[in-house]
Formats: sequence, structure tokens, C-alpha cells
Amino acid sequence: MEQFLSQLPQSIINGLTLGSVYALIALGYSLVYGILKMLNFAHGDVYMVGAYAGYGIFVIFVPKDSEPLIPVFILIILMLLVSMVGTAVLGMVIERFAYRPLRNAPRIAPLISALGVSFALQNLIQIVVSPRSLSFGSGRLLATDVGLNFGEHAFIHLSRIIVIGVTILMLGTLTYIVQRTKFGRAMRAVATDMDAAAMMGVNVDRIIVGTFILGSALAGSAGVLVGIKDLSIRPLMGFTAGLKGFTASVIGGIGSLTGAVAGGLLLGMAEAFATVIFSPTFKDAITFIILVVSLLIRPSGLLGKPVEQKV
Repeated sequence: MEQFLSQLPQSIINGLTLGSVYALIALGYSLVYGILKMLNFAHGDVYMVGAYAGYGIFVIFVPKDSEPLIPVFILIILMLLVSMVGTAVLGMVIERFAYRPLRNAPRIAPLISALGVSFALQNLIQIVVSPRSLSFGSGRLLATDVGLNFGEHAFIHLSRIIVIGVTILMLGTLTYIVQRTKFGRAMRAVATDMDAAAMMGVNVDRIIVGTFILGSALAGSAGVLVGIKDLSIRPLMGFTAGLKGFTASVIGGIGSLTGAVAGGLLLGMAEAFATVIFSPTFKDAITFIILVVSLLIRPSGLLGKPVEQKV
């Protein structure tokens, strides 16, 4: 018990960091599901492509065995911008060629199409870049001892501060877009009733494309943040992260943006505490136990709305 209490502050920091990443990924799932009522299972690999885009900028501006050519703060912003723009374009392409032709098809068709895109992206990265993990190198981007101490038992590294800070900024920006802009009002109208929104003059295709762009950009930023935090990336990193993001969105209530954030943070905290109480080996099992329990207790999720059955 004493050991657990001593590790509690660090576990909370780790859980918030991990939960922030899951929240960004879960938001992409919830955005697309809220509009199309379809699951984009290629979303995890969009996150992976974002990580590789950020790594490409890192390699350009941080030569091996050398100091960064530009200030680290500007470098991280550039990594995020390039990754978000790249994944936004990728999301637009996925929507155009993998989803739009199947919009009125049976729901299994776009699901299979998304899985096909997922495998294609994984193999493309392995062929074009490398099938092996790529490392940022310890200390090449951020010094290993830079951060804040909270007493004797908790240390938050600068990379984790960046992850949490950027996540808060992204969530605030997304909330503003959805709640305060004309595009956000159109998104909510399409999510409520696509046909009625179209009859009222809303360009449904443009709103759907914009939704994919937003969700993919969030996933790309999450990929860069994880690369900065873990100092390594790999071609198959999107599978597990996508699965966790999907789980977080289901736990929170898929289709609910607030629920996606709540589910991501809950999942991150659960994994962090499971690592301390049990073992890192069981953290994935704990994740899906929480998913099963939440579905049994509240199938619509923590903040999701129960589906009304029309007679």
C-alpha cells in the first residue's frame, strides 16, 4: 500500500499524458461517426502516418550527432503543422475514394474498405520507409532531465507537458469550431439529419470532407506527440493506438466529443494504475475489461445518448 501511494502522483501524470493521446484519437472516431454513423478503422493508421511525417521534419532539421538547426520550440510546432496538414490531406483522400462511393452501401462495405486502407498504409510505410522502428534518439530533441518535480515521487518531463498542453489547445480549438462557427453549426445539422440539412442548403459533401480533415489532423498531431514522448515510432503503432482510441470513444459515448475526451482520460488513468497495481503486461487486458463492463452497465457510453428505436 505504501509503495502504491508513493507511486500515485507519477501514475496520475502518466495517466493524464496517455489519456490525452487517446482523447485526440477518440475525437476522430466520434467526429466521423457523429456525421456518417460509420466507423473509420483506418483512423489509427492515419495517426501512424502523422508520426512519420513529424519524424521526417525531425530528420531534416536535426542532423545525426548534431544540435537542432532551429530552436526546439519552433521545430516541434513545424512537426505538428506538417503532420496535421499531411494527415488532413490523407483524410480527404480516404473519404473521397474509400467512403464516398460506399456511402449508401450496406454498412459492412465501408468497414471493409477502411480495413483495406489500414493495411495499405501499414505496408506502404514499411516499403517506402522501413519495417523497423525509428528512433528520435535520447536527448536529441528534448534533454532527458528537463521537466518539473512534484515532491520526491513525481517528475513530469517536458515532453509530457507538451503532450498535455497541445491536447488542451486542440480540444479548445475543436470545441470553438463545433460550437461557435458556421461550419460547426452545419456539422451539427448534418449529424442530426443529413437529408433535412441538405434541403436547407447545407453542402453535405463539403461538411463530410471537412469532418474527415479535422479528425485526421487531430490524429496526426497525436502521432507526433507520441513520437516526442516515446522517442520512437513503428509502422504498426497505429493498430493498437487506433483500437484504444476506438475503445475510448465507445466508453465515453461514440458520437459525443465530450464523451471521447472523458473516455480517453479514463482509459489512460486505468492503464497507468493497472501498470502499478498489477503489471505492464495486463494493461491491455484492463482496457478491454473496462470496455466490456461499461457496455454491460451503460451501452450508450458515459455521455452518449441512448438510441431511440422507431416503431
